[in-house]
Amino acid sequence: MASKKYEMIGTSVHERIAKMNEYKIMVVDDEPDILDLLEKALNIEGFFNVTKVESGLAAVDACKQISPDIIILDVMLPVIDGYEVCKRIRQFSHCPILFLSSKNDEVDKILGLAVGGDDYVTKPFSPKEVAFRVKAQLRRAEYRQIPAQSHAITVGKLVIDPDGCRASKNGKDMELTAKEFEILHLMAQNIGRVISRERLYESIWKEDSFGCDNTIMVHIRHLREKLEDNPTRPQYIITMKGLGYKLVNPDEK
Repeated sequence: MASKKYEMIGTSVHERIAKMNEYKIMVVDDEPDILDLLEKALNIEGFFNVTKVESGLAAVDACKQISPDIIILDVMLPVIDGYEVCKRIRQFSHCPILFLSSKNDEVDKILGLAVGGDDYVTKPFSPKEVAFRVKAQLRRAEYRQIPAQSHAITVGKLVIDPDGCRASKNGKDMELTAKEFEILHLMAQNIGRVISRERLYESIWKEDSFGCDNTIMVHIRHLREKLEDNPTRPQYIITMKGLGYKLVNPDEK
């Protein structure tokens, strides 16, 4: 998959369009009409390798079999809902997951992001917008694969590798979602500097930061659970009350 994405860089527009069909997209929804609508929208944008799945359990199995590059996942599914599907998939895959839902409450969006989702679109939705959000997620994943001049950043026992989009502690890889890694990488690039919640949100989500506090707090909490020895007494990600957060080297305190 990485070699495919490397080839996308520096190719002509026509070559890029031709290669878009190599991306495997899985769409999960229990309504056949919505599956067909999304497939058509994706086809129009050049994505033809689309797998349609109608249940959560089947989605988990299909993900293991085809290893999709991105998943469009409905929240309201029979037997197990989209949130549970996402949690199960995150046990073995870190591909971008875009939630679709008729639930428009902030708490539902936060839950979607907290369980490992990368984006959240509410119904009724524009099929074209969903297709373009898919493009944006794939582009970000592609850029993360570009060989860059940057090198791994070491903070105490923590190593952040921007080239491989990985982070490890004590030599052991941490299972981070795409958003968690982006937050950690941004903080590592600004080691010792306070970053406001607003800046974190706008830098990572590329959206206006209004009402972003809960979203950032959820992601910071999950990051601490994964990298801190004692999340209730963090040594790496420090809260600066009223200001934001900063990443510090505990060995230099």
